[in-house]
Amino acid sequence: MAVRPRLRDDAAPLPDAGVTEMLGQIGATLLASSQATNDVEATLNDLAEQYECRNLRIFVLPTLILIEDTGTTPSQTAIFPADHDALRLDQSAAMERLVRDAGVSRTLPETVVATISRIRSAPPRFGPVLSVVGYMLLTVGFGMVLNPTVTALPVYVVLGALVGVIVFIGSRSQTLSLILPVLTAFSVTLLISVLVRPIVHDDVLRLVAPSLVSFLPGLTLTIAAVELTSGQMMAGASRLVYGIARLGLLAFGVYVGISVGGQPPTSTGTAEQLGAWAPWVGILLVSLGYYLFSASPRGSLVWILYALVVAYSAQLLGNLLLGAELSGLIGAVIVIPAVYLAGRLKAAPSTAIMLTCAYWLLVPGAMGFIGLSEAAAGTAGATTTLLRTFASLFAIAIGMMLGAGFSRDFTAISRGWRSASHKDEEEN
Repeated sequence: MAVRPRLRDDAAPLPDAGVTEMLGQIGATLLASSQATNDVEATLNDLAEQYECRNLRIFVLPTLILIEDTGTTPSQTAIFPADHDALRLDQSAAMERLVRDAGVSRTLPETVVATISRIRSAPPRFGPVLSVVGYMLLTVGFGMVLNPTVTALPVYVVLGALVGVIVFIGSRSQTLSLILPVLTAFSVTLLISVLVRPIVHDDVLRLVAPSLVSFLPGLTLTIAAVELTSGQMMAGASRLVYGIARLGLLAFGVYVGISVGGQPPTSTGTAEQLGAWAPWVGILLVSLGYYLFSASPRGSLVWILYALVVAYSAQLLGNLLLGAELSGLIGAVIVIPAVYLAGRLKAAPSTAIMLTCAYWLLVPGAMGFIGLSEAAAGTAGATTTLLRTFASLFAIAIGMMLGAGFSRDFTAISRGWRSASHKDEEEN
C-alpha cells in the first residue's frame, strides 16, 4: 500500500490516483527483479506517458518510489516502499509481460495492481526437493567454472545440497534470514577447514565461494556501478554500500570459521585441475540449476544456456583482447544485444530471464568475497584482488550501458528503415 501525506478535509482526491498506485506497485516489483533504478524510472515515465499522465514526476530509489502529482494544488506525493523479497525468474518474466501489455493496451490500473499481487504470491513451479537439487547444481556448476581439482567435485555436491536446505528453511523465517549469510559462511568454512581441506588439494575459499552463490552480492554491486555511471548517485552509492556490507558479513563468517577450525595443514601433494573443458560443463550445470532453483518458465532452459554460453564466450574474448579485469566489458557489450536479438523470436522467453542469468556469470561477486576474506585473514595479495574486483565491476557496468545503447540504436534504425520501406511501397 502507498503511504500518502495527510490531505486537508477540503482537498480533492488525486485525479490520477489509480495510475499512481499502479506505477508505484510496478516500480517496487521491478526493483525486486534486480533492475537498476534508472531503468525502472525510465519504464515508469514511459507508462505515465502512455496513460497520458504527464503531470506525474517520478523518483526511484533502491527501496523507495516517490510519485508527485503536479496537477493538484498543492501538489501531492505518493510514497511506495520497495521492500519486497527478490523475485524468481518466472515472476520477473511475468512482470515484463505485464508492463509491456499494459503499455500497449492501457490496461485498467486496478487490473494491473491485482495482477501484480497474483504474480508476487504465486508459488514456485518446483517443490523444495527440486529447488535444493537446483542449488546443488548451481554450486557444482559455478565451482567447475573455477576449474577446480577432481577432489573438489564431491565437496561441491555436499555443500550445495547442505546450503540449499539452509536457504530453503531460512527464507521462510524472517528472523533467521537476517543472520543467514554469516551463519552459512561460518558453518561451511568450519566444515571445510576441519574435515575437508586436509584431504582435498584446493584452496579453502575456492571451495567455499560456489556454495554461497545465492548470498554473493555480485549482481547488486554491478547494478550499483551501472547506477553510478548513469548519474544516479544516491541510488548507486547506497546500493554499493549495501553490497560491500553483504560481502563483509560473508567474509566475517569465513574468518570466524577459519579462526575456530584453525588453519588447515599445508598439503604436500598437488592435484591437477580438471582442464579447459570444465567451465563449459559448469555452464551447462549452472543453466539447469537456475532453471530449477529459480523456477524458470517452461521452455526457457535452452535460452538460459544460450545466454550463459554467449556471456562466457564473450568474456573469454575480452580476456584475450583486454585482460581479465576488463573482460567483463566485452562480455556485457556482446551479450546484451545477443539477448535482445534472441528475445525477438516467438519461442524465446522474457529477456529478463536471459539477462539475469548472464549477469550472474559476468559479475565478479566471488572475486570480491575472496578478496575480503583474504584481507580478513591477512593473506598477501588481498588488496590487489579487491582492486581487480572493483575494476571489473565498472568495466561490466560500462559494457552494459554500451550494449544497451547499441541495442536501442539498432532497434531505432531498423524501425526507421521498415517505416521508410513501408512508405515507399504505399507510394508505389
